[in-house]
Amino acid sequence: MFKKFILVFFIFFMCDLFAQKTPISIAPDAKPNSGSNSGRITNRLGDTKLDSLSSRDEIKVELSEETKAKDYKIISYNRDTTIVDSTLTLLKDYRFNYLRKDNIELLAFHNQGQTFNNLAYKYDEVSLFPEIGAKAKQFNFHRIKDINYYHVPTPITELMYRAGLEQGQVLDALIALNITKRHNLSFQYKGLRSLGKYRHSLASHGNLRLTYSYKSKNKKYQLRTHVAAQEINNNENGGLYESSVLLFEANDPEFRDRARLETNFVNASNVLRTNRYYFEHDYHLLTQKDTLTNRELGIKLTHVFNYEKKHYQFDQKVKFANFGEAYKNIIHNKSDFEKLYNQLAVSLKTNAILGDLKLFGEHIKYDYRYNNMVILANNHIIPQSLHDNNVAIGAAWKTKIKSIDLQAKAAVNIVGDLKGNYIKAFASYTKDSLFVAKATIIQNSKAPNFNYILNQSDYKEYNWYNDTFKNEHTRSLLIDFKSDKWINTSLQATQLDNYTFISDTLAGLQPKPKQFAGTVNYIKVKASKALKYKKLTLDNTLMYQTVSNGSSVFRVPTFVTRNSIYYTNSVFKKKPLFLQTGITFKYFSKYFANAYNPVLSEFHIQNAVEIGNYPVFDVFANARVRNMRIFLKAEHVNSFLSPKKYYVSPNYPYRDFVIRFGIVWNFFI
Repeated sequence: MFKKFILVFFIFFMCDLFAQKTPISIAPDAKPNSGSNSGRITNRLGDTKLDSLSSRDEIKVELSEETKAKDYKIISYNRDTTIVDSTLTLLKDYRFNYLRKDNIELLAFHNQGQTFNNLAYKYDEVSLFPEIGAKAKQFNFHRIKDINYYHVPTPITELMYRAGLEQGQVLDALIALNITKRHNLSFQYKGLRSLGKYRHSLASHGNLRLTYSYKSKNKKYQLRTHVAAQEINNNENGGLYESSVLLFEANDPEFRDRARLETNFVNASNVLRTNRYYFEHDYHLLTQKDTLTNRELGIKLTHVFNYEKKHYQFDQKVKFANFGEAYKNIIHNKSDFEKLYNQLAVSLKTNAILGDLKLFGEHIKYDYRYNNMVILANNHIIPQSLHDNNVAIGAAWKTKIKSIDLQAKAAVNIVGDLKGNYIKAFASYTKDSLFVAKATIIQNSKAPNFNYILNQSDYKEYNWYNDTFKNEHTRSLLIDFKSDKWINTSLQATQLDNYTFISDTLAGLQPKPKQFAGTVNYIKVKASKALKYKKLTLDNTLMYQTVSNGSSVFRVPTFVTRNSIYYTNSVFKKKPLFLQTGITFKYFSKYFANAYNPVLSEFHIQNAVEIGNYPVFDVFANARVRNMRIFLKAEHVNSFLSPKKYYVSPNYPYRDFVIRFGIVWNFFI
């Protein structure tokens, strides 16, 4: 994986070097960067001069007057289109982490590249099919919906760098280019290596994504495809040993070097390796234009193919007594998951009133397996694998009438061992530029993840086959209201039947999957608003959560808040630099956070330790120079004054004070 990282980085470096030696005049609507920052989603290409790489023998290339900044498009899995954004906003600061997502609802372990505990949960997606499990390994996993496609008139590159903890860094490099107007490619690689402050907490990740999209000249045929190869590797130490917890909380000066604190073990690691090959194409039949609405009418045929392999592995050189008895002294657990998916669909595009109707059929062949069958002492058999062929049918409908957008989708498994169904309905209303109101209703039934049903391990207590587990049923109502003028709010009300969880350690037994007999009622309300006064801004986000009839197995803090006060201004003569500096405050109330289990890469219920009720202050100074954003942050500056009881999970402390530096840099040819 490291060799791949070096190779891809070298390619990107050479492309960027070439790009910087070729200044280009952009169309008149792409104005030079003045250093100001409007906060809008816009693309600033900069002027035609170079910074430090100018040379006398450069070739000046004039683009067509038809090429505009908005032509640099990013197309999501759902075919939503945005454009390359090189502005600097507070949201960019919140997203400047190795996930590159706003993680207000997550609680990060001390080292970047480690897992996250949940401060809240989202139930906004539907699926007929369970996953392999090992959910703690999948925060940095790029799913199909996370892959973007690009449509660009000229090559663009983005480099993201962020310093690691103690030793290491994360680099996310992208280059997108077009062979012709109809052929677009992108290459992206994210490599992470961070040593961490505590013993044996090294994180080493690699995420390679290659995409290609094509549209025929007559626009009747189009395809998009991607290849994703990912490896998420972590050393595991089991958290602090009991005596080390006391030394940490006592703030013993001899152990402020966290590497001196003893951990439960220093001989384990787990890894998730995945490969995915995705292909989607469609062909338009009988297309014509509605002369009144200028809407395209007709029939479209679609085929989707996806082949995916996942491997989860846990290794430990010497067994750990707290995990129970073992068949071997050296632990080697490995599971494999293979999925072949095909979808055939026909879509009928009609007028706005009747909308677009899509009928589809899906076939899924899956194989979740281990190397051997296990027979326990009570003659209970743990099978080697779960495998079958599943067939599902479904329909989707959508329409847009003026400012109202309506969508609905439903599907059901009709053949195979795995039973499941879902219904999802969505409505939104846009009032000019004042606000957008959305409402979503979800009903979903599917089997628990495979590792909850079947698991094998060299640790005796980690072998189970739960063939009597019922489908998990999820019912959610989601309401969102977004407005730049007023307050942004969201509501999620969720009911969970047969909620599957991993139990607490009882009577010396290890955690095992169980299903809650009642109904979990979970409500989450979030509100955010930015208050501005001249060049000062106070940005506030508050989240309230409550759980009834299920709080014994479903744990979240009641309150989570994040508040930032910051100053923005363009500085120096001719305003070449845009500055953003301030302080962010984060807090969540006490709760019995789930405990982390490295054998399963899962979190389980515990009733012994409450965490939370401590503030975290981060001081940041960010800047933007042309298309480069610079991020400098002093994290957890109050750790010198706070009592040493800041944890993310029992025995796993949050990070101490640390200074982080990073950049995000866009290059345009």
